[in-house]
Amino acid sequence: MNFQVTVQPSGRVFEVERDETMLGAAIRQGVGLPYGCRDGACGSCKSKLLEGRVIHGAHQSKTLTPLEEEAGYVLTCCATPQTDCVLEARTVPGAGEFAVLKLPSRVMTLEKPAGDVAVVRLQLPATQNFQFHAGQYVEFILRDGSRRSYSMANAPHNLGTPPAVELHIRHMPGGKFTDHVFGTMKEKDILRMEGPFGSFFLREDSDKPMLLLASGTGFAPIKAIIERIEHLALTRPTTLYWGCRSKADLYLHDWALEAAARLPNLTYIPVLSEPKPEDAWTGRTGFVHQAVMADLPDLSGHQVYACGAPIMVDSAHRDFVSQCNLPDEEFYADSFTSEADKHG
Repeated sequence: MNFQVTVQPSGRVFEVERDETMLGAAIRQGVGLPYGCRDGACGSCKSKLLEGRVIHGAHQSKTLTPLEEEAGYVLTCCATPQTDCVLEARTVPGAGEFAVLKLPSRVMTLEKPAGDVAVVRLQLPATQNFQFHAGQYVEFILRDGSRRSYSMANAPHNLGTPPAVELHIRHMPGGKFTDHVFGTMKEKDILRMEGPFGSFFLREDSDKPMLLLASGTGFAPIKAIIERIEHLALTRPTTLYWGCRSKADLYLHDWALEAAARLPNLTYIPVLSEPKPEDAWTGRTGFVHQAVMADLPDLSGHQVYACGAPIMVDSAHRDFVSQCNLPDEEFYADSFTSEADKHG
Protein backbone atom coordinates (compact mmCIF):
# COMPACT_ATOMS: atom_id res chain seq x y z
CA MET A 1 0.00 0.00 0.00
CA ASN A 2 1.62 3.24 -1.17
CA PHE A 3 0.75 6.66 0.18
CA GLN A 4 1.00 10.04 -1.50
CA VAL A 5 2.79 12.96 0.08
CA THR A 6 2.09 16.46 -1.24
CA VAL A 7 4.64 19.13 -0.32
CA GLN A 8 3.36 22.68 0.16
CA PRO A 9 3.87 25.40 -0.96
CA SER A 10 5.74 23.84 -3.93
CA GLY A 11 2.96 21.39 -4.84
CA ARG A 12 5.44 18.54 -5.43
CA VAL A 13 3.89 15.09 -5.02
CA PHE A 14 5.74 11.84 -4.36
CA GLU A 15 4.87 8.24 -3.46
CA VAL A 16 5.95 6.58 -0.21
CA GLU A 17 6.05 2.80 -0.02
CA ARG A 18 4.79 0.85 2.97
CA ASP A 19 7.21 1.14 5.93
CA GLU A 20 9.32 3.75 4.11
CA THR A 21 10.13 7.12 5.67
CA MET A 22 9.02 10.31 3.98
CA LEU A 23 12.62 11.45 3.56
CA GLY A 24 13.81 8.09 2.21
CA ALA A 25 11.10 8.22 -0.47
CA ALA A 26 11.88 11.87 -1.29
CA ILE A 27 15.61 11.13 -1.75
CA ARG A 28 14.80 8.09 -3.87
CA GLN A 29 12.64 10.20 -6.19
CA GLY A 30 14.86 13.28 -6.33
CA VAL A 31 12.52 15.52 -4.33
CA GLY A 32 14.64 18.11 -2.50
CA LEU A 33 13.52 18.22 1.14
CA PRO A 34 15.80 19.80 3.76
CA TYR A 35 17.71 17.28 5.89
CA GLY A 36 21.00 16.53 7.62
CA CYS A 37 21.80 13.43 9.66
CA ARG A 38 18.95 11.05 8.58
CA ASP A 39 19.00 9.70 12.16
CA GLY A 40 16.51 11.80 14.12
CA ALA A 41 19.30 13.71 15.87
CA CYS A 42 19.86 17.06 14.11
CA GLY A 43 16.36 18.42 13.41
CA SER A 44 17.20 19.78 9.93
CA CYS A 45 14.28 17.88 8.40
CA LYS A 46 11.63 19.12 10.88
CA SER A 47 8.47 20.00 8.92
CA LYS A 48 4.79 20.68 9.60
CA LEU A 49 2.24 17.94 8.85
CA LEU A 50 -0.84 19.76 7.54
CA GLU A 51 -2.91 16.65 6.78
CA GLY A 52 -2.56 12.92 7.39
CA ARG A 53 -1.02 10.68 10.01
CA VAL A 54 2.50 9.35 10.53
CA ILE A 55 4.30 7.03 12.95
CA HIS A 56 7.70 8.16 14.18
CA GLY A 57 10.62 5.77 14.48
CA ALA A 58 13.38 6.23 17.06
CA HIS A 59 14.53 9.82 17.46
CA GLN A 60 15.78 12.14 20.17
CA SER A 61 13.06 13.76 22.23
CA LYS A 62 15.03 17.03 22.32
CA THR A 63 15.05 17.08 18.48
CA LEU A 64 11.26 16.73 18.30
CA THR A 65 9.65 17.46 21.65
CA PRO A 66 6.26 15.97 22.62
CA LEU A 67 4.92 19.55 22.48
CA GLU A 68 6.14 20.00 18.89
CA GLU A 69 4.69 16.62 17.93
CA GLU A 70 1.35 17.69 19.38
CA ALA A 71 1.54 20.90 17.32
CA GLY A 72 1.84 18.79 14.16
CA TYR A 73 5.59 18.81 13.55
CA VAL A 74 7.32 15.73 12.15
CA LEU A 75 10.88 14.60 11.42
CA THR A 76 10.66 13.39 7.83
CA CYS A 77 13.78 11.21 8.31
CA CYS A 78 11.95 8.91 10.72
CA ALA A 79 8.24 9.58 9.96
CA THR A 80 6.41 6.77 8.14
CA PRO A 81 3.03 7.78 6.64
CA GLN A 82 -0.08 5.82 7.65
CA THR A 83 -2.32 7.78 5.25
CA ASP A 84 -1.88 10.21 2.35
CA CYS A 85 -0.19 13.32 3.77
CA VAL A 86 0.23 17.02 3.09
CA LEU A 87 3.55 18.38 4.34
CA GLU A 88 4.60 22.00 4.73
CA ALA A 89 8.34 22.10 3.98
CA ARG A 90 10.79 24.29 2.13
CA THR A 91 11.90 22.42 -0.95
CA VAL A 92 15.62 22.76 -1.58
CA PRO A 93 16.39 23.37 -5.26
CA GLY A 94 19.22 21.06 -6.25
CA ALA A 95 18.98 18.72 -3.24
CA GLY A 96 17.68 15.82 -5.31
CA GLU A 97 19.62 16.72 -8.44
CA PHE A 98 22.28 14.01 -8.34
CA ALA A 99 21.72 10.27 -8.18
CA VAL A 100 22.55 8.62 -4.85
CA LEU A 101 25.12 5.91 -5.68
CA LYS A 102 26.65 3.02 -3.75
CA LEU A 103 30.27 2.72 -4.80
CA PRO A 104 33.64 1.39 -3.70
CA SER A 105 36.47 3.87 -3.02
CA ARG A 106 40.19 3.28 -2.56
CA VAL A 107 42.35 5.06 0.03
CA MET A 108 44.86 7.12 -2.01
CA THR A 109 46.50 9.15 0.75
CA LEU A 110 46.15 9.40 4.51
CA GLU A 111 47.71 12.39 6.27
CA LYS A 112 47.44 13.62 9.86
CA PRO A 113 47.76 17.42 9.99
CA ALA A 114 46.79 17.28 13.71
CA GLY A 115 47.08 14.51 16.30
CA ASP A 116 43.38 13.71 16.15
CA VAL A 117 42.53 14.73 12.56
CA ALA A 118 43.12 12.65 9.42
CA VAL A 119 42.81 14.06 5.92
CA VAL A 120 41.92 11.10 3.70
CA ARG A 121 41.75 11.16 -0.09
CA LEU A 122 39.58 8.42 -1.58
CA GLN A 123 39.84 7.50 -5.24
CA LEU A 124 36.48 7.14 -6.99
CA PRO A 125 35.79 4.38 -9.53
CA ALA A 126 36.40 5.59 -13.08
CA THR A 127 33.25 3.78 -14.24
CA GLN A 128 30.81 5.82 -12.14
CA ASN A 129 30.18 9.52 -12.49
CA PHE A 130 29.86 10.57 -8.85
CA GLN A 131 28.33 14.07 -8.71
CA PHE A 132 27.57 16.22 -5.68
CA HIS A 133 27.15 19.78 -4.44
CA ALA A 134 30.00 21.34 -2.43
CA GLY A 135 28.89 20.88 1.21
CA GLN A 136 27.19 17.47 0.81
CA TYR A 137 28.32 14.25 2.53
CA VAL A 138 28.77 10.52 1.96
CA GLU A 139 28.02 7.61 4.29
CA PHE A 140 30.47 4.75 4.76
CA ILE A 141 28.81 1.35 5.02
CA LEU A 142 30.73 -0.67 7.61
CA ARG A 143 30.96 -4.46 7.65
CA ASP A 144 28.18 -4.80 10.22
CA GLY A 145 25.89 -2.56 8.13
CA SER A 146 26.23 0.49 10.40
CA ARG A 147 27.02 3.81 8.75
CA ARG A 148 29.24 6.82 9.37
CA SER A 149 28.83 10.19 7.64
CA TYR A 150 31.58 12.54 6.41
CA SER A 151 31.42 15.66 4.27
CA MET A 152 33.43 16.11 1.12
CA ALA A 153 36.10 18.76 1.75
CA ASN A 154 36.79 19.43 -1.92
CA ALA A 155 34.41 20.95 -4.46
CA PRO A 156 33.22 18.76 -7.36
CA HIS A 157 35.36 20.63 -9.94
CA ASN A 158 38.41 19.90 -7.79
CA LEU A 159 38.51 16.09 -7.67
CA GLY A 160 41.87 15.88 -9.46
CA THR A 161 43.27 13.03 -11.58
CA PRO A 162 42.41 10.30 -10.84
CA PRO A 163 39.19 11.69 -9.30
CA ALA A 164 39.17 11.57 -5.50
CA VAL A 165 37.14 13.03 -2.66
CA GLU A 166 38.86 14.54 0.38
CA LEU A 167 37.48 13.89 3.87
CA HIS A 168 38.49 15.28 7.27
CA ILE A 169 38.05 12.66 10.00
CA ARG A 170 38.37 13.42 13.71
CA HIS A 171 39.42 10.56 15.97
CA MET A 172 36.73 9.67 18.51
CA PRO A 173 38.57 7.21 20.81
CA GLY A 174 36.53 4.02 21.01
CA GLY A 175 34.74 4.93 17.77
CA LYS A 176 34.22 1.87 15.57
CA PHE A 177 35.19 3.66 12.35
CA THR A 178 37.67 6.29 13.55
CA ASP A 179 39.70 3.78 15.61
CA HIS A 180 40.15 1.90 12.32
CA VAL A 181 41.14 5.09 10.43
CA PHE A 182 43.72 6.02 13.07
CA GLY A 183 44.86 2.47 13.75
CA THR A 184 44.89 -0.05 10.92
CA MET A 185 43.72 1.79 7.79
CA LYS A 186 46.34 2.07 5.06
CA GLU A 187 46.70 3.22 1.47
CA LYS A 188 44.94 1.07 -1.15
CA ASP A 189 42.29 -0.12 1.37
CA ILE A 190 38.78 -0.28 -0.11
CA LEU A 191 35.83 1.43 1.61
CA ARG A 192 32.18 1.13 0.59
CA MET A 193 30.27 4.37 0.51
CA GLU A 194 26.93 5.85 -0.55
CA GLY A 195 26.01 9.40 -1.47
CA PRO A 196 25.68 12.25 -2.00
CA PHE A 197 23.39 13.22 0.88
CA GLY A 198 22.36 16.43 2.60
CA SER A 199 20.82 19.81 1.82
CA PHE A 200 23.80 21.82 3.14
CA PHE A 201 25.33 23.57 0.13
CA LEU A 202 25.75 27.03 -1.35
CA ARG A 203 22.59 28.85 -2.44
CA GLU A 204 24.04 30.27 -5.64
CA ASP A 205 20.97 32.33 -6.62
CA SER A 206 21.51 34.81 -3.75
CA ASP A 207 23.77 37.87 -3.72
CA LYS A 208 23.68 38.34 0.06
CA PRO A 209 26.94 38.56 2.02
CA MET A 210 27.88 35.15 3.44
CA LEU A 211 28.99 34.13 6.89
CA LEU A 212 30.76 30.76 6.97
CA LEU A 213 30.94 29.35 10.49
CA ALA A 214 32.89 26.20 11.35
CA SER A 215 33.97 24.41 14.50
CA GLY A 216 36.61 21.66 14.41
CA THR A 217 36.30 19.35 11.38
CA GLY A 218 33.09 21.17 10.47
CA PHE A 219 35.64 23.07 8.39
CA ALA A 220 35.50 20.26 5.77
CA PRO A 221 32.28 21.21 3.91
CA ILE A 222 33.04 24.91 4.45
CA LYS A 223 36.36 24.37 2.61
CA ALA A 224 34.45 22.77 -0.28
CA ILE A 225 32.08 25.76 -0.36
CA ILE A 226 35.03 28.20 -0.46
CA GLU A 227 36.50 26.25 -3.41
CA ARG A 228 33.11 26.51 -5.11
CA ILE A 229 32.94 30.28 -4.45
CA GLU A 230 36.38 30.68 -6.02
CA HIS A 231 35.47 28.48 -9.00
CA LEU A 232 32.35 30.57 -9.73
CA ALA A 233 34.32 33.82 -9.17
CA LEU A 234 31.55 35.05 -6.85
CA THR A 235 32.01 38.57 -5.54
CA ARG A 236 29.68 38.26 -2.52
CA PRO A 237 31.45 39.45 0.64
CA THR A 238 32.30 36.29 2.61
CA THR A 239 33.59 35.96 6.17
CA LEU A 240 34.93 32.67 7.52
CA TYR A 241 34.99 32.13 11.29
CA TRP A 242 36.71 28.91 12.35
CA GLY A 243 36.46 27.99 16.02
CA CYS A 244 38.78 25.44 17.63
CA ARG A 245 40.18 24.72 21.09
CA SER A 246 43.90 25.38 20.52
CA LYS A 247 46.11 26.39 17.59
CA ALA A 248 46.98 22.76 16.71
CA ASP A 249 43.25 22.14 16.06
CA LEU A 250 43.30 24.70 13.23
CA TYR A 251 44.64 21.86 11.11
CA LEU A 252 44.38 23.74 7.77
CA HIS A 253 45.12 27.24 9.11
CA ASP A 254 47.63 27.94 6.31
CA TRP A 255 45.12 26.85 3.67
CA ALA A 256 42.55 29.30 5.08
CA LEU A 257 45.12 32.14 5.25
CA GLU A 258 46.15 31.51 1.63
CA ALA A 259 42.50 31.39 0.47
CA ALA A 260 41.80 34.73 2.18
CA ALA A 261 44.94 36.24 0.61
CA ARG A 262 43.89 34.98 -2.83
CA LEU A 263 40.19 35.89 -2.72
CA PRO A 264 39.59 39.63 -2.37
CA ASN A 265 36.08 39.14 -0.90
CA LEU A 266 37.04 36.51 1.71
CA THR A 267 37.97 37.40 5.29
CA TYR A 268 39.26 34.69 7.67
CA ILE A 269 38.89 34.98 11.44
CA PRO A 270 40.12 32.04 13.56
CA VAL A 271 38.83 31.87 17.14
CA LEU A 272 40.33 29.71 19.90
CA SER A 273 38.32 28.73 22.99
CA GLU A 274 41.23 27.27 25.00
CA PRO A 275 44.55 28.53 23.57
CA LYS A 276 47.60 26.93 25.16
CA PRO A 277 50.47 29.05 26.56
CA GLU A 278 52.78 27.66 23.86
CA ASP A 279 50.37 28.86 21.16
CA ALA A 280 51.39 32.46 21.96
CA TRP A 281 47.97 33.29 20.55
CA THR A 282 47.22 36.97 19.94
CA GLY A 283 44.03 36.39 17.89
CA ARG A 284 40.41 36.08 18.94
CA THR A 285 39.37 33.88 21.86
CA GLY A 286 36.09 32.56 23.29
CA PHE A 287 33.11 30.90 21.62
CA VAL A 288 33.17 31.28 17.87
CA HIS A 289 29.51 32.26 17.43
CA GLN A 290 29.91 34.98 20.07
CA ALA A 291 32.86 36.41 18.12
CA VAL A 292 30.51 36.68 15.13
CA MET A 293 27.90 38.50 17.23
CA ALA A 294 30.50 40.97 18.49
CA ASP A 295 31.60 41.75 14.92
CA LEU A 296 28.25 41.53 13.13
CA PRO A 297 25.45 42.52 15.54
CA ASP A 298 23.04 42.90 12.61
CA LEU A 299 22.79 39.81 10.37
CA SER A 300 19.47 40.80 8.80
CA GLY A 301 21.00 40.97 5.30
CA HIS A 302 23.24 37.88 5.56
CA GLN A 303 23.19 34.19 4.72
CA VAL A 304 24.81 31.90 7.30
CA TYR A 305 26.37 28.48 6.63
CA ALA A 306 27.24 26.79 9.93
CA CYS A 307 28.87 23.42 10.37
CA GLY A 308 30.36 21.52 13.30
CA ALA A 309 29.43 20.43 16.80
CA PRO A 310 25.66 20.42 17.51
CA ILE A 311 26.09 22.74 20.51
CA MET A 312 27.79 25.39 18.34
CA VAL A 313 25.25 25.06 15.51
CA ASP A 314 22.26 25.20 17.90
CA SER A 315 23.66 28.19 19.85
CA ALA A 316 24.45 30.09 16.65
CA HIS A 317 21.00 29.42 15.19
CA ARG A 318 19.20 30.50 18.36
CA ASP A 319 21.30 33.63 19.04
CA PHE A 320 21.68 34.87 15.45
CA VAL A 321 17.91 34.71 14.88
CA SER A 322 16.85 36.07 18.29
CA GLN A 323 19.58 38.70 18.83
CA CYS A 324 21.07 39.57 15.42
CA ASN A 325 17.92 39.72 13.25
CA LEU A 326 19.02 36.87 10.98
CA PRO A 327 16.02 35.60 8.97
CA ASP A 328 15.46 32.01 10.12
CA GLU A 329 15.32 30.72 6.54
CA GLU A 330 18.81 32.12 5.82
CA PHE A 331 20.50 29.85 8.39
CA TYR A 332 21.84 26.73 6.68
CA ALA A 333 23.50 24.14 8.86
CA ASP A 334 25.07 20.73 9.09
CA SER A 335 25.31 19.43 12.66
CA PHE A 336 28.12 16.89 13.02
CA THR A 337 26.20 14.45 15.21
CA SER A 338 28.43 11.66 16.50
CA GLU A 339 27.12 8.21 17.42
CA ALA A 340 27.14 9.37 21.05
CA ASP A 341 24.99 12.39 20.12
CA LYS A 342 22.52 10.19 18.25
CA HIS A 343 22.04 7.82 21.15
CA GLY A 344 22.46 10.33 23.95
